[in-house]
Amino acid sequence: MSDIPADSLDLREQITRIDRAIEVTRKFTAEQHKLQAEARKPERERMWFPWLQLLTLAASSAAIGAVVARLLH
Repeated sequence: MSDIPADSLDLREQITRIDRAIEVTRKFTAEQHKLQAEARKPERERMWFPWLQLLTLAASSAAIGAVVARLLH
């Protein structure tokens, strides 16, 4: 026979360990993607916030203009 001990050739145990390692890697990868998305969120908000303020100012100015025009007419 061979010089390798029989208990070191437990293929089921090795496959289980590999499957567990793959699952842990998938969890870490999913968590990494989630954290990266959260890290990008403030940058997107910082980019859109001035446009949102401008749109709000324009809408409120139009509303006030419409009220004043209706009162003067």
